[in-house]
Amino acid sequence: MKRRFSHFLAGLAAATALVATPVLAEGPTSADLMNDASSPDDVLSYGMGPWQQRFSSLDTLNSSNVSRLVPAFAASLGGEKQRGQEAQPLVYDGTIYVTGSYSRLFAFDARTGEKKWEYNARLPDAIMPCCDVVNRGAAIHGDKVIFATLDAHLVALDRKTGKVIWNKKTADYQTGYSATAAPLIVKDMVITGNSGGEFGIVGEVQARNVDTGELVWSRPVIEGHMGTLNGKPSTMTGKQGATWTGDLWKTGGGATWLGGTYDPSTNMLFFGTGNPAPWNSHLRPGDNLYTSSTLAIDADTGEIKWHYQTTPHDGWDFDGVNEFIPFDATVNGKAMKLGAKADRNGYFYVLDRTNGKLIGAHKFVMQTTWADGINLKTGRPNYIEQGRPGAPSGAEKGKVVFSSPSFLGGKNWMPMAYSQDTGLFYVPSNDWGMDIWNEPIAYKKGAAYLGAGFTIKPIAEDHIGALRAMDPKTGKIVWEYKNPAPLWGGVLTTKGNLVFTGTPEGYLKAFDAKTGKELWKFQTGSGVVGSPITWTQDGEQYVAVMSGWGGAVPLWGGEVAKTFKEISQGGMLWVFKLPK
Repeated sequence: MKRRFSHFLAGLAAATALVATPVLAEGPTSADLMNDASSPDDVLSYGMGPWQQRFSSLDTLNSSNVSRLVPAFAASLGGEKQRGQEAQPLVYDGTIYVTGSYSRLFAFDARTGEKKWEYNARLPDAIMPCCDVVNRGAAIHGDKVIFATLDAHLVALDRKTGKVIWNKKTADYQTGYSATAAPLIVKDMVITGNSGGEFGIVGEVQARNVDTGELVWSRPVIEGHMGTLNGKPSTMTGKQGATWTGDLWKTGGGATWLGGTYDPSTNMLFFGTGNPAPWNSHLRPGDNLYTSSTLAIDADTGEIKWHYQTTPHDGWDFDGVNEFIPFDATVNGKAMKLGAKADRNGYFYVLDRTNGKLIGAHKFVMQTTWADGINLKTGRPNYIEQGRPGAPSGAEKGKVVFSSPSFLGGKNWMPMAYSQDTGLFYVPSNDWGMDIWNEPIAYKKGAAYLGAGFTIKPIAEDHIGALRAMDPKTGKIVWEYKNPAPLWGGVLTTKGNLVFTGTPEGYLKAFDAKTGKELWKFQTGSGVVGSPITWTQDGEQYVAVMSGWGGAVPLWGGEVAKTFKEISQGGMLWVFKLPK
């Protein structure tokens, strides 16, 4: 009897444990993050899923009723730190998490907008962000919300209290490193890149244990540098000296400053790499691998599986960091695993994501003076040699050339979206050019390492920004919306036949996904350079976006920036829904 009763108690305990497990769960798991695109009740990851297509299956809000969209609430980031707000919010368990300029993270009540907590990173005075003090978003896993800081740290906070769980240094800010991208969480690892390409740093991708912050693997993206795996040297990136001369590979640039995407079916991370250092290409003959490229990296080991270089021997600061978005499509009757990227250099690339083979490359801007197309057999640009800025002579600057796009790109950091309904990519692009010239330069630790000068110029009378709907199969622009100011915010598309994006003039706008017709707009009070999201809550569909003008345009835009100097700075989270 005693033994039978003890067996009963043991069975009861086991059954209770099985029932209690979901209740005790701390929060989203890695599996939940992989399913983010199919769970419309929350937004758990940057890009709304590992592919980061920024497509929502929600259609309660649609092209027939979006004109009735009204604010539900707005929440201020407060303080004097009102620089560019480029973040994408996350939503989980009744809370909206959003990062702000100067490495801040906020938790707001998703129903009322009331602030739950705020975390301010203690930044040193000597940080060296190239392109404003922005942050693009956080990541959620379990009981943690994680984000990167301008002094090159990765910080994990308790998502309910904002208290620090762990804080890890990822690089040395005093040598020019920083961090602005939203982390990516894969298989209980936090995957991050680095910023600082204008300071002669070395681009790298790191994977860290999500619970402890300890390094699992690292992969430098400049050939000649050694990777690590589980605390030990693993393999060298590329072959030292193959496409770099002398010691230039040691300060080669290639910052991985935008973060990456992930494809579970191939277990590959896709990271873009930035410009080679210095900008003066005459100082570094060769292709300068793996700068201005897309890399496919094994998520378990950090090994590079394939690479595609969009701008070999880059001489215009055409970073290749722009997001590579996986999508599936049928091409010539064959089902294919593909990926697309709208590059800074003005070309829209479609690759086989299993092996990096080029499928198509199409111009998506008004002009490309540096190349007149991409050779589909070799994958290389057809360079226009007179479009490359000239070599300096002694202390004198080299020949000035006009180049289009400008170094701010046909598309910069702002993420595009892909609709599984229309099969179109919605690309926030800009039409502008620059006078550019090369100058003598030598590397100095912690100092800007450009060797070039530039002046940004408009090339069209009626616009700079252009939201373009592109067919990835044909490369044709199906429709476009032209905007006077540069577009600098992300895009969202939905099953409700909608496309959302913001403008520096302060508007969040909604367009018909098939035709490009403007259906709705709302003035937020400051330029919108964040990325919108949508989710359901209490049976209603919500849309949210950050408002706050800033980023690289007012800092680097020259005459173009002066045109829009009256735009007010801000720091607001705006949330919208249909009225009942």
